[in-house]
Amino acid sequence: MLRAYRQSTKGNVVSQRRRTAVPTAMIAALTATLTAAATMSLSACEFDVAPGSISPGSIPVPFSVAPVPSASVGQPAYVCTAIYKILTDGAVRLAGHISSDGSATGGDQDELRDTFAAMAADIEKAGATSTDPAQREKIMALATSLDQGAKAADPQAYLSGEFPTIGQELDGTCT
Repeated sequence: MLRAYRQSTKGNVVSQRRRTAVPTAMIAALTATLTAAATMSLSACEFDVAPGSISPGSIPVPFSVAPVPSASVGQPAYVCTAIYKILTDGAVRLAGHISSDGSATGGDQDELRDTFAAMAADIEKAGATSTDPAQREKIMALATSLDQGAKAADPQAYLSGEFPTIGQELDGTCT
C-alpha cells in the first residue's frame, strides 16, 4: 500500500515540542493582553478633586445594608444596624460641610447643627424600638450627646472631638 507520508502510520505527526510550544505561546500572548487591558482600565480610575468643588449633596452615601422591617425589629442587633446606618449617613452629610483644612464656615456651622439634630432625632426614634433596656439607655445617651453637639456654640469642636468615637458606646449592646 502506498502512503503519502512516511510517518502516517505512527498516528500524530506533530512533534511533542511543537505541541508544547504553541499553547505556551498562546497563553503568554493572552496574559500580556489581559495585563495591558487591566493596566489601561485601572489608570482610567485616577481623578483629582479641587478643594471646595464638591457640594454636600453630591457626595454619594456608601452602600450599607439598611435593616429591613421584619419580625426582628426591636432586637438588639437590628437596632444597632439601624443606628450605625444613621451614623454613617450623617457622617457623609457632615463631610460635605467641612473644607479640606478641616474647618467649617458660618453657613456650614448651621448645617452641622441641623445634621446633628436630625441624627439625634432619628437615633432616638430607632432606639425606642429596642427590647433591651440597657441598649435603650445607651442609645438615649448617644442621642443626647448628638443633641448637645447640635446646640453647641461650636459644633465643629464636637465633630472633631466626641463624634468620631460616638458609635463605640453602642458596641457592647449589639448581641
